[in-house]
Amino acid sequence: MAVIIIEETITADQLLIVREEYPNYIKVVVDIEKGILAAGGEWHVDAEEVLLEQGSKQEHLWGGGVDLITKSVEFNSLINTRPGLSSSQEVLDLKIRSKMEEIIRSLFEL
Repeated sequence: MAVIIIEETITADQLLIVREEYPNYIKVVVDIEKGILAAGGEWHVDAEEVLLEQGSKQEHLWGGGVDLITKSVEFNSLINTRPGLSSSQEVLDLKIRSKMEEIIRSLFEL
C-alpha cells in the first residue's frame, strides 16, 4: 500500500507504484493550495495523512480519483465530508473541482 507525493508529471515508475492497490484506478488527495497530490493506497485517508505530515493544511485537501481506462477524474471521497465546510462526499464547489481537475490532469498528463 504505497502512497507517494506527486509534485511534477508522474513518471512511469511512480505510476507502477500507485497502481499496486487498484490497477486501473488511482485514489488521489489533492492539495489545491500547493498544486500537488498524494496518490495510491487503499484509502484516501492514507494519502491525506502523507500530505498532512508534509505540511499541507486540512482545508486545502480534497479527495478523488483517476480512472486510467476512461481518463476521467472523479471527485468523491469520505475525506471530503467535513463539519462546517462540506456535508457531501462529492466535491460540490465548482471552483475547488476545477482546481482539482487542473492539478490532476496536469500531473497525470490526461
